[in-house]
Amino acid sequence: MNSRERYVQTLLFGTPDRVPLDPGYGRKSTRAAWHAQGLPSDIESGDAIAEYAYRLNGGQLAWPTRGEDFAVNTRMIPEFTEEVLSRGERSQIVRDWKGNVCEISNEFTTEYLRNAIDFVTRRWVKCPVESRADWVDMMRRYDPDEPARYPSDAAARGERLQTREWPVTISINGPFWQLREWLGFENLCLLFKDDPAFVREMVAFWDDFVARVLRKALRYLVVDEVHLSEDMAYKSFAMISPAMTRDYLLPVYRHWGDIIRAAGVPVYGMDSDGYIGQLIPIWIDAGINMCDPIEVAAGNDINVFRREFGRRISFRGGVDKRQMAAGGQALNDEIARIAPVIADGGYIPSCDHGVPSDVSWPNFVQYTGLLARLTGWL
Repeated sequence: MNSRERYVQTLLFGTPDRVPLDPGYGRKSTRAAWHAQGLPSDIESGDAIAEYAYRLNGGQLAWPTRGEDFAVNTRMIPEFTEEVLSRGERSQIVRDWKGNVCEISNEFTTEYLRNAIDFVTRRWVKCPVESRADWVDMMRRYDPDEPARYPSDAAARGERLQTREWPVTISINGPFWQLREWLGFENLCLLFKDDPAFVREMVAFWDDFVARVLRKALRYLVVDEVHLSEDMAYKSFAMISPAMTRDYLLPVYRHWGDIIRAAGVPVYGMDSDGYIGQLIPIWIDAGINMCDPIEVAAGNDINVFRREFGRRISFRGGVDKRQMAAGGQALNDEIARIAPVIADGGYIPSCDHGVPSDVSWPNFVQYTGLLARLTGWL
């Protein structure tokens, strides 16, 4: 069974030969710590690090390789010009590619705001949409027919990828995430109360834009997953009520789900940090059949979710990064905690977010070995 078949079979509660081994990836600061702790300096990519940790545990099975993807760009085109507006002793005020003006530490460049290079704390000063005039300017940056949104060789690439052996995913922002990028979190929350019609207008715009992009992309290639990013929950509750989520967002999720299912895409996934127990029933109603990363510190428990939602939804993530950092018996106990859900299917265990730098390299190797034994790789 190849890695594409294994991925889809696992998430659809099928019969994979073994569960994908995906321990998770460390960002720049984590990799730097690991290189100082014994990871060879020439091993840098997430896949290469995971494979090396697997081999250190005695792994002998062929490691799955990845080939080309089918990248779809739903970012604004054109982007804003990134620039440093002012610099202080410890921090700088910058404009990022999305048009946000924010404060970050002097140790980072604007590139860190463009890509997930590392964990970067920031303070927002100004967001790009603060008026109707700003909104008019923003809308013109989202032409679904812009050629740069699709691979330049889309037709030929789609043909080549028909026989791929690795999973291919299209990732897009959900409506809550996207409006928050335009307005900022506080302004968005206030707008739900002060001008709900404006919120609905922006949601409808994003709904239509993404739908048109998906229809066009999926004509070239039926991918294995369409994955939404929302990040719409605090540690204990959703950022907006379940009722508001059903009112404003559920119709969008359903609309996109209809397109995705009609095209034959098997996995419709959702990402949100924070406690998602209130949101999972809504996602299930929308036809979403996988979610991640199941952050344990936010009160998510993969075992509780499986008992409550059964096989109506599958999961990725769910391993407590704090126990990974603790190592030893604490890590053994954490992997034993999730073992019943691995055995039940519909679950790819992984770190419940990016692997932080307090997870030592020896602990990551231990953790990878424990996962490899439970998922059939050792």
